[in-house]
Amino acid sequence: MFLPQAASYPELYDRFRWDIPSSFNMGRVVSDAWAEKAPDQICLEHFSPDGRHGFLTYGALAEQSSRLASALDGLGIKPGDRVGLLLPQGFDAVIAHVALYKLGAIALPLALLFGVDALEYRLKAAGACTVITNDFGLTRLLPIRALLPELRHVIATGKADDGILPLAALIESGDPCFSGPDTGPDDPALMIFTSGTTGAPKGALHGHRVLAGHIPGFQLAHDGLPRPGDRMWTPSDWAWAGGLLNALMPALMLGVPVVSSPAQKFDPHMAFRIMAEMKVTNAFIPPTALRLMKAVQNPRDHYDLVLRSIGSAGESLGRETYEWAKTALGMTPNEFYGQTECNFVLSSAAHLGVSRAGAIGKPVPGHRVAIVDEKGLEVAPGKIGQVAIARPDPVMFLEYWRDPDATAKKFIGDFMLTGDLGRQDRQGYIEFFGRDDDIITSSGYRIGPTEIEDCLLSHPAVRLAAAVGKPDPLRTEIVKAFVVLADGYEKSTELARDIADWVKLRLSMHEYPREVEFIDTMPLTTSGKVIRRLLREMPQTQAAQ
Repeated sequence: MFLPQAASYPELYDRFRWDIPSSFNMGRVVSDAWAEKAPDQICLEHFSPDGRHGFLTYGALAEQSSRLASALDGLGIKPGDRVGLLLPQGFDAVIAHVALYKLGAIALPLALLFGVDALEYRLKAAGACTVITNDFGLTRLLPIRALLPELRHVIATGKADDGILPLAALIESGDPCFSGPDTGPDDPALMIFTSGTTGAPKGALHGHRVLAGHIPGFQLAHDGLPRPGDRMWTPSDWAWAGGLLNALMPALMLGVPVVSSPAQKFDPHMAFRIMAEMKVTNAFIPPTALRLMKAVQNPRDHYDLVLRSIGSAGESLGRETYEWAKTALGMTPNEFYGQTECNFVLSSAAHLGVSRAGAIGKPVPGHRVAIVDEKGLEVAPGKIGQVAIARPDPVMFLEYWRDPDATAKKFIGDFMLTGDLGRQDRQGYIEFFGRDDDIITSSGYRIGPTEIEDCLLSHPAVRLAAAVGKPDPLRTEIVKAFVVLADGYEKSTELARDIADWVKLRLSMHEYPREVEFIDTMPLTTSGKVIRRLLREMPQTQAAQ
């Protein structure tokens, strides 16, 4: 499951072979395996704005997670039970994750950003029997507790009132030698709900093998880590597949310390401070966060950065942000691709010469990715089709939770369909064209939003942008842009026209936005993806042609 030594991408792809043991447990490989050989090695460091940073060793992680697994077992939580984790980045979240995997239960990561309706929907759909949370999470959970008949236990990191179990006391009461059942690669371990960009979220159930499946892509995107002194950080919520599986878990498995940071609204200056102060060498930073970081002028003049790799995924990075990172940060960001159901299957690797502005990258060793038509047949290079992943694949989900029909519709023949459109050139690079649901049909042209958004972002007045199709009786649809302005710019009809002309001159006459609407905030999922569905449903106000 680890990348072999190779001098080139073709050699690396050809030499790689999967070798996942028949007995494999996500919790034990990120804790016990390291505790046995290096118990004092630091696995987690927590950034504190006051400078009093904390750390946790592999030995402590192994012991505390075993104690918690034992205590949860004593509460009657069995293998296969779903347990919600409503926690921010920090030691408690990791200990809870590892404990659940050791126990054989199914971890259900939940974002603290979720409102009560979103939480109720996910906890009900999953049939969660327990939730582990903090004081803030309790304010969201307690109002809906009576609506969740399967929820038997609520465990909190802070003060415990009547009916709330204290996490610290549970850990202290447990058996440090608890081992739990033996698990195989296909045994359920983790359920992550899809982001809901195009419809109701679905619970994607993954086996323990999902962690092993992420290792080659993680190493490819991060310059062959681990190396001495490596430290990993991401601003992404660990409740999302990106934060959990693109950063936290694979780093722990490889012995790379992970830096956690307090939950907050993303602040680009704080992001640079964290990376500088904690000596972060490898970072996973989604495109939206990278775009916001452009607000910091000449960051290397103000922050002592030791970064050697940045991976980015979740939506298209785009040429403009790609070039900014190369100039401002002094390195080429490695864009990669996947989705909740099947993650980290395409990647760039600048150290191997696999990098191109506007392209996601090439298939990660161990994964076969193709562009297919509506019948599941591979299309010729340069043709637009749907991105598809051949099965079986270790990162591929087991099923949508209790939804066999939706699961079956996700596949055609030997391929899992992503719902994303792309095209592959003769050199093997795959370019993201947009979600099938987001494609705009205008005057007979099929237009992907990604290229338009990338062009919009190159305008100095644009901070964030999204392009959608608006129904039109003449053209079927027209391109409409939603724009969040950069600091120092005011909304006006003249600026809207200037932005539209900017795209018209740089792309084409059929792709430019015929309407530009200024909005104060962009609707995003917790993973930083634009929810274009909500933009299409917005009242048509403030539009300027």
